[in-house]
Amino acid sequence: MLFTDVVKSACGMGQSAMGPFYCSADQRVFIDLGFYNELKNRHNAPGDFAQAYVIAHEVGHHVQALKGTAQKVHAAKARLSKEEANALSVRLELQADCYAGIWAHHADRTRNLLETGDIEEALQASSAIGDDTLQRQAQGYVTPESFTHGSTVQRIKWFKTGLNNGDVASCDTFQTKAL
Repeated sequence: MLFTDVVKSACGMGQSAMGPFYCSADQRVFIDLGFYNELKNRHNAPGDFAQAYVIAHEVGHHVQALKGTAQKVHAAKARLSKEEANALSVRLELQADCYAGIWAHHADRTRNLLETGDIEEALQASSAIGDDTLQRQAQGYVTPESFTHGSTVQRIKWFKTGLNNGDVASCDTFQTKAL
């Protein structure tokens, strides 16, 4: 569902400050159109494929819900400290980045959709919204224990993992020690 500023979902009110999100309660992806302007102007990550990467990442959360991964993570987070819960959130988000890479892999293989520069657009978007980049911009320093989506390097790595392998099995961010 496309929105600007605010939207009501089964997960509560979504606001522009949240950016795009997936709501498992109504199984919908919510895309704030203002986020794309911010991605382009504030984060210097323009392009149609940067936007497609964001959508594919959110659809990746839907895949996680279908596979039961999201439910397991949310249940586990309730029993963990804030830092441990954040670390689990990072693994969930990086897996969604990997799933976005799988989508790009198959979009190119089956439909020849990728154009010159598309992967660079996705990587630039991934870099722009890494927790380290956002924290450095907002507060001038980085606190890795508060990450919820992963660092720039991690987000790029997992998108590329999905892109290069095109296989869901390659996206198991929960079993690897090296994120």
